[in-house]
Amino acid sequence: MGAVNAKKAATYLLVVFVLYLIITDPETAGDYVTVGFEGVSDAAKAIGDFMTWVANGGK
Repeated sequence: MGAVNAKKAATYLLVVFVLYLIITDPETAGDYVTVGFEGVSDAAKAIGDFMTWVANGGK
């Protein structure tokens, strides 16, 4: 039970921190979101390139 409560507490603190960041500095929060989406996009492109490489027989 302790690990579950610790996870809930950590999640709660993370949500509070994110809300605090958005309220106090929306421009920086927007930059973080942009960086996060760029990272996800780059990762998806890399996976797509890898799958294409595999589908072409590793050439």
